[in-house]
Amino acid sequence: MLPIPRKFTLLAGSAEGPTRLNAFDNALLRAGIGNVNLVRVSSILPPGAMEYDQLEIVPGSLMPTAYGTITSEIVGEVISAAVAIAIGESDQYGVIMEFSGRTDRKQAEETVSEMARQAFLSRDRHLKRLLVRGCEHRVEQIGCAFAAVALWY
Repeated sequence: MLPIPRKFTLLAGSAEGPTRLNAFDNALLRAGIGNVNLVRVSSILPPGAMEYDQLEIVPGSLMPTAYGTITSEIVGEVISAAVAIAIGESDQYGVIMEFSGRTDRKQAEETVSEMARQAFLSRDRHLKRLLVRGCEHRVEQIGCAFAAVALWY
């Protein structure tokens, strides 16, 4: 059994790069999570996890992360990524939702917010707080938008 993360940080960033992978890497750097190894996880915020504005971790660490990302090579296209966390009234778990698409930041944030609300309704939970973070990017050559919830110790 792995330890349960007790901290979380919402992150978002977008960037260009000479290749799709470089664009993704540059977006991670802009978001502030570029020097760790992402371990993609599904979408549950552990009970009692506390929000931190910035990551305080050693480079190369394994980082459980729920994220949405999109990369495009269509010049002029607007792409966006967003995450939302639904948190209930009690100290129970929260629900994280991720979204990415060929839309602007506002629409991405609205979409992911509704996804988080619906996830709480499906669980018959009452929503107390909704945290949202997103970004958008207009592609110049090869662009990437990335949004994430990092879960850490």
